[in-house]
Amino acid sequence: MRGMGHDQGWSERSLQVDGRRVAYRVSAPVPGALPIVHVHGFAISGAYLMPTARRLAHRAQNVVPDLPGYGRSERRDYTLGIPALASALREILDALELERVVLVGNSMGCPVALELAHAATDRVDRLVLVSPAGGVHNQPLRRAIGQLARDGVRESPRMARIAVPDYLRFGPVNTFNLFSELTRFPSLDRLLHAPVPSLAVIGSRDPFMAPPYRVREVGRQAPDHITVALIEGAAHAINFSHPGELAHVIESWLDGVEIVDDPDEPGFTRVLQLPRDR
Repeated sequence: MRGMGHDQGWSERSLQVDGRRVAYRVSAPVPGALPIVHVHGFAISGAYLMPTARRLAHRAQNVVPDLPGYGRSERRDYTLGIPALASALREILDALELERVVLVGNSMGCPVALELAHAATDRVDRLVLVSPAGGVHNQPLRRAIGQLARDGVRESPRMARIAVPDYLRFGPVNTFNLFSELTRFPSLDRLLHAPVPSLAVIGSRDPFMAPPYRVREVGRQAPDHITVALIEGAAHAINFSHPGELAHVIESWLDGVEIVDDPDEPGFTRVLQLPRDR
């Protein structure tokens, strides 16, 4: 591992995965707490996840990697698909000697986290899926591209400072290939069969998400260990736009207390009551 800098208790380091350099950000250890690992979306680095990760650093060590081929990690000759990214994430956990973690994914990071949870259930204590992408609501591809365009104008302008350079570096061909795979990924089915307790957090202004009534319909099929929270006013990149509210929701859920709105933070949170068939 090689140090790459230091910022208010956070270090930027790198490790080797499959013979290539992978960059990551890590906060100070918190004895007795399971580490929290954040998994970014497609074509972008983990930098936009830092606002939420910083809010959670007081309760656990937080790790924010740039998955292979993304951000500051070494570029690859081809685009890794979602199962391969999940395998790479497992290798990152192995290299960091993290036996069991809480995963917090955003967008494409949700399918990646779900894949890892299904493949290595013993390594994942809980899942937090923020704005999970993929599946029927994002099909066909032209519909998903339109959703991406609508989301672009709903996000904070500050997000563009991170996203645009990352997208340009990732390249249009890689972006198209991975985005196409993402729209076909059965995220909903994987969530419904999540093997560990899972929290899904969605934004009311996220064009990638199904409308709340559809989420409630899906809830009829969901097991009892699935919780869904809605943040009013948030679009897709909740980790960047509403870090205080999101961190509050995550901490409440991890602590097993009722999820209620934090009046001191932007956005209004409510838990969607999921009707059950049973």
